Formats: sequence, structure tokens, C-alpha cells
Amino acid sequence: MNKICLITGATSGIGRAAAKELSKLGFDLILTGRSEEEGKRLSDSLNKKYKINSEFIRCDISALKDVRLFAEKVKSKYDRLDVLINNAGSRFSEYQKSSDEIELTFATNHLGHFLLTYLLIDLLKRSDNARIINVSSSAHYGKQIDIDDLVSPKEYNRSLVYGRSKLANVLFTYEFVKRNDNPNIVMNALDPGGVATNFAKNEGLIHWLKHIAYYIAKRQLLTPKQGAETVIYLASSEEVKDVTGKFFFEKKEKKSSDESYDLVKSKQIWELSEKLCGIKFL
Repeated sequence: MNKICLITGATSGIGRAAAKELSKLGFDLILTGRSEEEGKRLSDSLNKKYKINSEFIRCDISALKDVRLFAEKVKSKYDRLDVLINNAGSRFSEYQKSSDEIELTFATNHLGHFLLTYLLIDLLKRSDNARIINVSSSAHYGKQIDIDDLVSPKEYNRSLVYGRSKLANVLFTYEFVKRNDNPNIVMNALDPGGVATNFAKNEGLIHWLKHIAYYIAKRQLLTPKQGAETVIYLASSEEVKDVTGKFFFEKKEKKSSDESYDLVKSKQIWELSEKLCGIKFL
């Protein structure tokens, strides 16, 4: 029986690369993203080439209503989930709000995934080794969380807002592990490295080219396939099947930022996320 993996942001970049590599390993896939055309084309291609079962279900991860509808569709079709890869991410040059009146970067990169994890936790509990993987970034280093400034920032700085959202991914990971009492569910976060993906294209071509040039200058620019290596490792390797509450880079455990270990901040981000989603999670 094939393992079932759900990937957000699956139509491009790291998510797309992970989908292809996990298909080779025999995973069945639930793919989601905003582009119906790209998603269905990818799903059809994987099914044909690797003889797996994959399907694409559209979802805007920044919109809480969309996330709820998506989760209901998944739960109506599947009786378990083995791997959840919270990968979708964006950065925006100008301040924007989600359909829920929440700053769009935070809504996309953290809040939608928090809600999705909550909504799918019962499916994950039915797996004998469920793995939740949060794709963070090195951008979280040096950032601090101001709980009162996440939903509607007083001043908008795209790098700061993005870094905070990626710090929220790590804080979510550590707080989940504190609260989770199910030994069959693990959660880890990772930095994929400097990857040539489309996430910064929301800022326009010039900013995207600057993003690429930065990593080229440091000789650290990775292909999406290379950037997905740690994601695939955490999703499939027997070496880490029982590892939980860790931060990874290049398939090795790494210390995350000092701020990410702040127990008060992790509790605050959890409770804020619950409040914004209207739920009580663990």
C-alpha cells in the first residue's frame, strides 16, 4: 500500500520537484496550489510516468474558507494521510491583505498551513508514521516576532514580514511538538537553501532577479530539485521516522534562530493562530 503525501504549493519550485521525486519513490500524492491548469497537467504526467495515484485539488492557502473547503474534499476521499508538506510560500513587494483581512505573507506562509494541519490531524492520526514538514527559510534568522504587528503591520517591509512568517513556521513546529501526545506523528521544519523558484516573482521581475543574483553571487543558488532534497529526506527516510521538533538544513539537524526557541513566543503565535482561525488545536 503506497504512502499518501499532500503537498501545498505543488505546481512550481520546491513543491513540484518534491512531487516528482516522491512519485519515483512510489508515493501517492494530493497536490494543491492556485493554478488548476498547471496542477492537473502535473498530476496527469506523474500518474502516467510513475504509475501512481495523484490528484490535484485547487486551494488558495491564504484564504481560510478555501482551506476549509479543500480539507473537506480531502477528508471525503481519503481515510488517512502519511505525509503533509506545508510548502506553499510567497513574498510581496507591497502590503496586501488576504480575503480574511490578514497581511498576505503571514496568511500564506503560516496561517493557512496552521489551519490545514488542524483540519487534517485526524487523517494523520490514522497513519502508523505520520510526518508533517514545514518549509521555512534562513530568512527567519535575526527576525523577531511582534505578535501585535503580524495581522496588520504598522510599517511594511517585505523582507522583515517574510522573515517573520518563516520564523512563525519554526515556532509552530516547536510548539506543536510540545503539545502533541501522539507518538506516531512527528513534525520538523527546514531551510531548503537559496532556490531559484517563483516565490519572489510576486514582487516583480526586478526583485526576483535580485533574489536570484544574491544567491549566484554567494555561489549558493540551487535548483528546485536540489532545494527539495531535505523535504524528500524528511518525508521518506527511515533515518528520521521518529525524529521530531528539529530544524534541518542539507539533510542535517541545524540550530535555528535564538528567537525560535522562545517558549513564550511559540505559545503566543499558537494562540494567535487559533484565534484567527476560530479553532482550538491540541
